[in-house]
Amino acid sequence: MQEFSCETRIVMGRGVISALKAWNFQKLLVVSDPFFSQNGWAARLGAQAAQYEVFDGVKPDPSVSLVAEGTAQLLRFQPDGLVAIGGGSAMDCAKAMAYFSGLELPLVAVPTTSGSGSEVTDFAILTHDGVKHPLVDKKLRPKMAILEEELLEQMPPALIADSGFDALSHALESWVGKKANPVTDALALQAFRTVYSMLNASFEGDKTVRLQVHTAATMAGLSFTQAGLGLCHAMAHSIGGQFHIPHGRLNAILLPAVIACNSEAVGSRYAELSRLIGLGGSSDAIALRNLKNGLVRLRNQLKLPGTLSQAGVTIHQLEEKTEQIVSAAVQDPCCQTNPMPVTQDLVRRVLREVAGRG
Repeated sequence: MQEFSCETRIVMGRGVISALKAWNFQKLLVVSDPFFSQNGWAARLGAQAAQYEVFDGVKPDPSVSLVAEGTAQLLRFQPDGLVAIGGGSAMDCAKAMAYFSGLELPLVAVPTTSGSGSEVTDFAILTHDGVKHPLVDKKLRPKMAILEEELLEQMPPALIADSGFDALSHALESWVGKKANPVTDALALQAFRTVYSMLNASFEGDKTVRLQVHTAATMAGLSFTQAGLGLCHAMAHSIGGQFHIPHGRLNAILLPAVIACNSEAVGSRYAELSRLIGLGGSSDAIALRNLKNGLVRLRNQLKLPGTLSQAGVTIHQLEEKTEQIVSAAVQDPCCQTNPMPVTQDLVRRVLREVAGRG
C-alpha cells in the first residue's frame, strides 16, 4: 500500500508570521540561535503570545546535551506552544526538546534557510560523541510551517549555496527512494526543477526568486519524509559528525558520486528526471551524464568544493576517521531507503571518489 500524509499547515508569503496569532498561545517558548535572538526576530515571534521566553543556545549540529539544556527550560517554563526559528539545527533542536519533554506541545517552525525541510518532516538530527543520530518519529512533525519571505532577504550567498544543495539532494534522493510514490514524485520533481533552475540566481543576489526556492525546499521535505533518503545523506551525516562540514556542502560533494553508484540500480530513474527538467539525452546513459554534469556545473557556479580535500579535510585526517565514517554510514536509517543495498565496500568506494588530494 502506498501512502502520503501531511499534518503540517504551511503558510507562505510576506508578513505571514501573524499566522501565529491563530493559535492563541498564552505561553510560548521560542527556540533560536543567538543571531535571531539578537536581531529581534525571536522577540517578534514571541510577541504573538501573551507571554514568552527564548532559548537561544542553538548551535550547528545540536548535541544531546544542548537538547537536554533546552528541555530543562521548557519543563520549567511550561509553555502551551513552541516555535523554532532558524535553519535545520534550530528546528531539530526544538523538535527533540518537545519530544523528550513528554509534553504534547504544538510546534511551529519558521525556517530561515532554504534546504533542510525540517519544518515538515518526521526527522531530527542530534550529535553525540562525533556521531550524528537521526531521530525519526511522526510526533516530531511540526503542526505549522511559516515561510516568511522577509527572512530570506539577507541570507548570505554561502548559506544559499549550502542549503540549496541540501534541498536538491532531498529531492533527488526521494525521487529514487524505496518508498517513493506518485505524490512524492510530483513534489520531488517540482522541487528539483525549481531549485536547480533558480538557485544560482538567488546566489547571485536575485531576491525575487528566493521565496520560490524556499517553498521548493519545503516541497522536497514533504517528499523525502515519506519516500526516504539514501546513501548521500547517510554519508553526509557520518562525515559531518567527524569533521563538522556544513551538511549541504557535504551533499554537494557527495551527490554526483552517489548518483554514479546508484545508477547501477536506478539509472533509468535518474535519466527520467534529467529529461523532465530539460537536460535531455537521446539515451539513458547520456541523460544520466547530463544530470551529473549539470550538478557539477551548478556546484562550481556556487563556489562549493568538489572534494573533501577542497573542503579542508586532508587525506591523513580522512584515513584516521575512515572506519568511524564507514561504520556510522552503514548504520544510518537513510540507508534503508537507498535504491541499492549499502555495504561498507560501497561507502569506501564513494569515499575514495570524493577524497581528493591533500
